[in-house]
Amino acid sequence: MSQRTLERVRAGRRPLERCAGDARSFLADDWGKRAAVRLDGPPPTGSASGGFEDLLSLDDVDRFLTTTALRSPFFRLVKAGERIAEAAYTRSGRAGSREVRGIADPARVAALFEDGATIVLQGLHRWSEPVARFCRDLELDLGHPCQVNAYITPPGAQGLDLHEDAHDVFVLQAFGRKRWEVHAAPAEAERDPLDVEVTSGGTIYMPAGTPHAARAQDVLSGHLTVGIHVTPWREVLTGVVGRMTAEMDDPVAAGWTSDVEGFSVELQERLAALASALGDVDVRTEAGERRERFLGTRAQLARGTITERVGPVVVDDDSVVARRPGSVCELSMRPERLVVLLGDRLLEMPSWLEQGMRQVARLDEDDELAVRDLALHVPDRGSRTVLVRRLVREGLLTIRDGR
Repeated sequence: MSQRTLERVRAGRRPLERCAGDARSFLADDWGKRAAVRLDGPPPTGSASGGFEDLLSLDDVDRFLTTTALRSPFFRLVKAGERIAEAAYTRSGRAGSREVRGIADPARVAALFEDGATIVLQGLHRWSEPVARFCRDLELDLGHPCQVNAYITPPGAQGLDLHEDAHDVFVLQAFGRKRWEVHAAPAEAERDPLDVEVTSGGTIYMPAGTPHAARAQDVLSGHLTVGIHVTPWREVLTGVVGRMTAEMDDPVAAGWTSDVEGFSVELQERLAALASALGDVDVRTEAGERRERFLGTRAQLARGTITERVGPVVVDDDSVVARRPGSVCELSMRPERLVVLLGDRLLEMPSWLEQGMRQVARLDEDDELAVRDLALHVPDRGSRTVLVRRLVREGLLTIRDGR
């Protein structure tokens, strides 16, 4: 496990720990290797239960479907493994001069749910703030993109047939309970299927290709399925090779099928040239650029940015600022410049600002910083205020009222 992951665990930002228990042993023993069931979990911060109701509760589901004009494809209904036609539970409406289709019809959704239909909330990481934050932090821990769907199944409903997913999966039981049949993962030794009932707070991890089924049940169940799209080494290596061959777009000679020997000789020469070029690849630069691409495309979740921009952003040396809750700040050094990764964007700054930015990046959400406290690393008062003002505008920092 990386040092950054350990730091996040110690700081209390523990999505991986909530999913899998001890992060170190999970990554060493289970990750990508075998299915793992965890039947209870530690309560989330501020919660008295061990479940995931801070991410999703039945009341949340009710609110989404009855008060927010939720539209497909962000939700759907299924029954006995078959998708129910949208026309059976959606309606049309207007937004200004435009007709809008696929809006949830609460009464018909409720009737179908009562009749045994499962409600599926899709792409929950895109529109639910607590799920988006949990998913984003899990991405930062793992270094792989994640997505989240939720499944709310009424009592007496038929579960899913045996199937497997093309990506790794965490099942997080938010409320109620569900019975699962979990077969051996592709890398596991042959074994009998696990037959487990997962209750609130319980989790299942399944590597890609693990056959599993959700069994019929007699109680309400609400669970989150976190899909982890693990980057294969093939993708990394083909990306490097692709950049090395970018200048090899000249065409293969016409008539090559009549001169296989000549084609073979030229192919050998080009492979030798590629091998030589690959031997000169700066792997640290490649790794750093891939890191920047990943960390520069995560959700920023800078709630409050619009409210703070109602008026001019006024900053002086006496201003007190803090990290905006949910913000991301990772630093990367390039020759003569500093790259600041804020989740969904990156900022480029002069390299001499590195130590000042590291001071900012180390702030926890409960920490406060007076602008003048940056003087050790940013001696010029004007430069300090310009820097902090920009970080406020970019969503990393927020201004506190106290002086």
